[in-house]
Amino acid sequence: MKFAYRFSNLLGAVYRQGNLNFSQDGNAVISPVGNRVSVFDLKNNTSETLPVSTTKNITCVGLSPDRHLAIVVDEDGAALLVSLITRAVLHHFHFHKPVNSIRFSPDGRKFVVTKENVALMYHAPGKQREFNAFVLDKSYYGPYDETTCIDWTDDSKCFVVGSKDMSTWVFGAERWANLIYYSLGGHKDVIVGCFFEKDSLDLYTVSQDGTLCVWESDTELDGLVLMKSRDKPKPSRPAEEEEERLEGEEGEVIRGKAEAPKEKNTKNVRYKQRSKHFFNKEGDFNNLTAAAYHKPTHILVTGFASGIFHLHELPEFNLIHSLSISDQRISSVAINSSGDWIGFGCSGMGQLLVWEWQSESYVFKQQGHFNNMASLAYSPDGQYIATGGDDGKVKVWNSNSGLCFVTFTEHTSSITNVTFTSSGFVIVSASLDGTVRAFDLHRYRNFRTFTSPRPAQFSSLAVDKSGELVSAGAQDSFEIFLWSMQTGRLLEVLGGHEGPVSCLCFSPVQSILASASWDRTVRLWDMLDSWQVKETLSLTSDGLSVTYRPDGQELAVATLNGEICFWNPHTATQTGSVAGRHDLEMGRKETDKITAKQSAKGKSFTSLCYSADGESILAGGQSKFVCIYNIKEQMLMKKFEISCNLSFDAMEEFLDRRKMTEFGSLALVDEGAGDGEGVNISLPGVRKGDMSSRHFKPEIRVSSLRFSPTGRSWAATTTEGLLVYSLDGSMVFDPYDLDLDVTPASIRKQLRLQEWVSAIVLAFRLNEKALKQEVLETVPHEQIPVICGSLPDIYVEKLLGFVAASLEKSGHLQFYMTWAQSLLMLHGQNLKNRSATFTCAPTEPWHPNSNQVHYCKWVCSVYRCDFNMYNIRYAVALSKQRGVKRAAEEDEGEEEEEEKDDDDGLSEEMSEASIEDAEMVL
Repeated sequence: MKFAYRFSNLLGAVYRQGNLNFSQDGNAVISPVGNRVSVFDLKNNTSETLPVSTTKNITCVGLSPDRHLAIVVDEDGAALLVSLITRAVLHHFHFHKPVNSIRFSPDGRKFVVTKENVALMYHAPGKQREFNAFVLDKSYYGPYDETTCIDWTDDSKCFVVGSKDMSTWVFGAERWANLIYYSLGGHKDVIVGCFFEKDSLDLYTVSQDGTLCVWESDTELDGLVLMKSRDKPKPSRPAEEEEERLEGEEGEVIRGKAEAPKEKNTKNVRYKQRSKHFFNKEGDFNNLTAAAYHKPTHILVTGFASGIFHLHELPEFNLIHSLSISDQRISSVAINSSGDWIGFGCSGMGQLLVWEWQSESYVFKQQGHFNNMASLAYSPDGQYIATGGDDGKVKVWNSNSGLCFVTFTEHTSSITNVTFTSSGFVIVSASLDGTVRAFDLHRYRNFRTFTSPRPAQFSSLAVDKSGELVSAGAQDSFEIFLWSMQTGRLLEVLGGHEGPVSCLCFSPVQSILASASWDRTVRLWDMLDSWQVKETLSLTSDGLSVTYRPDGQELAVATLNGEICFWNPHTATQTGSVAGRHDLEMGRKETDKITAKQSAKGKSFTSLCYSADGESILAGGQSKFVCIYNIKEQMLMKKFEISCNLSFDAMEEFLDRRKMTEFGSLALVDEGAGDGEGVNISLPGVRKGDMSSRHFKPEIRVSSLRFSPTGRSWAATTTEGLLVYSLDGSMVFDPYDLDLDVTPASIRKQLRLQEWVSAIVLAFRLNEKALKQEVLETVPHEQIPVICGSLPDIYVEKLLGFVAASLEKSGHLQFYMTWAQSLLMLHGQNLKNRSATFTCAPTEPWHPNSNQVHYCKWVCSVYRCDFNMYNIRYAVALSKQRGVKRAAEEDEGEEEEEEKDDDDGLSEEMSEASIEDAEMVL
């Protein structure tokens, strides 16, 4: 059993906080999700989570103009320089204070970071070889309060900064003689957005109270004059230098004042307010929370706290569109490069929407669980993952694309468990609202609702292998309820447990139900013998989780004392145990009075799952670690740290003494403004705090674990989201992308050196058909299996497609069949797992007016060989003609002509018969 599982994708969450960005072509959205970054491909309908993470939740992301580099900054100001091509971290940096916004210049040479009331301009990394990737160029002081937004002119000569002190500051990126800084007022609330007009110094500023100010400049961009060396200001006093360089950063300091700079030899840049507009004249909207401006089309998009957004055409302020897309606050707005798609992020509900405003339709609409996820289940084929959350929703995710395609909202309380039936088309869920519901994935509806005679809160769920029996355990009445899936009737109520039923599991080979309870027993119920108790297994502590091995020959039970016990269900004997309490390594919560080492003594595993081969078991609980144990050796094989996000509670083993005061930990101080009566401290043993409190820090934990039926991946529902770990790590970076010497001469040189793999890769990079055929046919046939095993994954599909096309036209059938056989034998499993990305099949119901009519016509034409019909007729006629010539050489005279006429008639009959046979196929 291999344990080289790597983080593959993050599901269940699409947006948390921060700013959205579009890719360079506008077909992908880059969204911060907690301390990770997800990329949603809108064209191919897929998602990908970058394999990088920060130490705390991400607040802002800045992308270079070519979208090759990204600067990701978290809540504390720690920044990562990430390559979006290689998905690798290139540099670490710390700004020492929370960063409000970050923006690259259009030419990509510099970027501006705003923190507190300072704007810092750095040299952009990658433009020249430097030891330090972040080199400070200038520091700009002007606003008196925190800065909020940034925008650049198109030629990167100037930038503008908005502030919470209701002022907007225009700074020069260079030492311009007529523009060093300029302060603009006119607003009565916080500046939300400030935007330059295209190829101009004209400005638009938007404030939180719904006010738009249009500013007109008397100078064009070409009118900016560089300051001569003799006009440079004198160095500032040493005391000021010491004050401004406390962080050890070097760079020129530009300190602005509230008035415009004095005139010298050249005329200074002046601004005047051209017009002023108001969004909330009728009082329908409250706070304006986000804004974005598309310069080529002059479209301004504004989002409000009520979930409404506006589209205006500037500078006339003509209303184009107004719509309510949510009932939550719009946190971020972004526009793609073409100006057709608008991205919206709502942090309250975890929503990510992409709206095409011209057709007034959704391009992308996703929402994760805005509360904790409690359970997950894989479909029998591993293509779908169902999750249930504390928000009462059941969501179904595509494991290949990572997107949710259906959400069921019939439950009115938290979901405690979900599972698939053996057919894979029915999802059954249990909830604390006292119902168990069955959902049909064909029609996307709730077709069965199971209830108990007396109200009960169901905490566990299991469905037998046939899909006919549905069982659920109650946590208040200590009973197990059995229903029939066909009729929906209650069949039996199983009593006998003296404590809450924590987990249920059906045997995969027999009709036996195993139930674990807090009464320190596991009971095996025989479904074929009047639902009687077959065996009772005594435990050393309260039972929390129970699961069968895939072959049904072993039973694993997790108990409250942190142990995992293994039982033989046929003989009711214990075969082994694993003490996993010390492997949990719990962190210390900020409100704990005891150390993490002492609190770990009361922790245990709450979820178990066998691997597909049954040799190992996956265990997780109230910890940031997931453990894999080898059952035969009864030892820990590997531990996975599911998160390094310090924004969650119980992440660190020791508390920071710098946060300790006479009152206690600073975490107990409520920083929000309000009329509360004090600090809201959760009760001991509570898994989550009061959701209505102003400051809520969730505790990291793993609520459910499942192995994929294929055994190639496993998933865990955690506080961070649905994490998927996989063995199939697809190679997303092609090193030959950086090679400029890919020429036919270099490819033939590789052939002469017998570097077959390099020659094939270079040939597909050059993508010339004749060259690819030359390279493949040069390869010795005995080397084909070795070469296929050494090919990168991204070239397997390309080579397989080329081989398939060559089989139709080339005469080297055996040679290309060897290629196809080797590729499918070595990469068949990986191709099957990713089959949804490069295969298409009709999935919608039949409709006579749909495109499937054309699809089926195409299938029929292929099956009938319409494209090859005339070739077949020609080959038949040609073969008969050759037979006639042979007969003519042997015979003479009139007999030769008669045979020729007979053969012609026979050939016509055979050709007509072949056509009739082809038509009879349909």
